[in-house]
Amino acid sequence: MKIQHLGPDSELSPFVKNIMTFESKEDFSKTNLPFFADGFPGIMYHRTPNGLIVNPHKKLMPELFIYGQTIAPIEIEIFGSYRIIVFQLFPFTLKSIFGIDPRSINDNCFDLLHEGGENWKIFLGQLSSSNSILNDVGSISEGLTAMIHAKKANFDPTILKAIKGIMHANGLLNLANLAKELQLAKRTLERRFLASTGLLPKQFAMIIQFQNSLSQITQKEYDILTDVVYQNGYADQSHFIRVFKSFTGKTPKSFNQKPDS
Repeated sequence: MKIQHLGPDSELSPFVKNIMTFESKEDFSKTNLPFFADGFPGIMYHRTPNGLIVNPHKKLMPELFIYGQTIAPIEIEIFGSYRIIVFQLFPFTLKSIFGIDPRSINDNCFDLLHEGGENWKIFLGQLSSSNSILNDVGSISEGLTAMIHAKKANFDPTILKAIKGIMHANGLLNLANLAKELQLAKRTLERRFLASTGLLPKQFAMIIQFQNSLSQITQKEYDILTDVVYQNGYADQSHFIRVFKSFTGKTPKSFNQKPDS
């Protein structure tokens, strides 16, 4: 499998955090890609001759869709070759650009053709006829940029500042201090953040905190588990294990083990 990370252009960067592509030309293989909570919804396009299924829901996905906050762990299952493009969106993008209540699609998805009508059908036709994954990225970027131009007046820069502040602190941020920095009452920040992102700021911070610990666990950048626990601000090891298992379905110890070990 070939994986690429691409930075969005300047017009998209306030709304798109990252662009990822996944590609395989193995016609007779089975691929399982796990996805865990990361705080960011997204747009996914896939070209998979045998379809793309999301487990444990056993749901066959449309070619081009928006997914909401992934809180419970899921796994994408593909048989044969595939091309997948994911635009990770800053979480307020669902409401400000697509007009979707973000809470309505937490752990769920939305067929993008229903939102964009004929325009997205045209872009989907371009994607289906393209032989280049970079051309596909360009087509999706074009469609998203057009929507941003039409609706960016709905953009709330204060919530973007809050999101980036939480990310910069790796989730370890006093929310009262953040609200003060943004010149908002704490309850006002919580209300606006929830309405814009589908999560309370405390929930988003917990996911960012988890993601940093997940990176250490995945890359085995620790000697003993308590290194990960305390470097990421957890109260103790049992608390960390509970949080980690709630987001991945596995304990940290079992996470890196091979299925037959």
